[in-house]
Amino acid sequence: MSAQLSIHPTPLVGLSVVRRHAQADARGSFTRLFCSETLSAAGWPGAVVQVNHSLSRQLGTVRGLHFQRPPHQEWKLVTCVQGLVWDVAVDVRTHSPTYLKWHAETLSADNGLAMLIPAGFAHGFQTLSNNVELVYCHSHAYYPAAEGGLNPNDPTAAVQWPLPVSQWSERDRQLLTVDQGFAGVEL
Repeated sequence: MSAQLSIHPTPLVGLSVVRRHAQADARGSFTRLFCSETLSAAGWPGAVVQVNHSLSRQLGTVRGLHFQRPPHQEWKLVTCVQGLVWDVAVDVRTHSPTYLKWHAETLSADNGLAMLIPAGFAHGFQTLSNNVELVYCHSHAYYPAAEGGLNPNDPTAAVQWPLPVSQWSERDRQLLTVDQGFAGVEL
């Protein structure tokens, strides 16, 4: 059954795209969202400790770019279950050869893709439709004191958001840019 998920590396070391292979017949379909055996081969560190769901109502909404600092660093598996989203991961590992480089994928409920994001990457997204729902599997529980982030409009990382930003939180607006002192993480 592990053939229901396949792992595809990206140019950023450790970051992968997961392709889900649905089993479909006249009744409908079955899709595996998580398999520890398959994902551990790509680096997933153990159990799913927390599962979160987000709903973003408006096209063009940006959330992120968020991560957790050591010792509470986490892996995330991000799956879109409704709508369409531009999902972004930025390497914030200070000693990485791809520090501040980013990779994005379009995720949807229909295309079978998910992002497998390792510790040391900031995650964010922009909605490409209204009423986008994401499900996140986390390898570590959320700790507010360990929360970190990079401003989504940081000119050094220069994430190319595909649409004008229609909404983003005040909290995300206040995240530091590299020029303001964002320092990344050491793992």
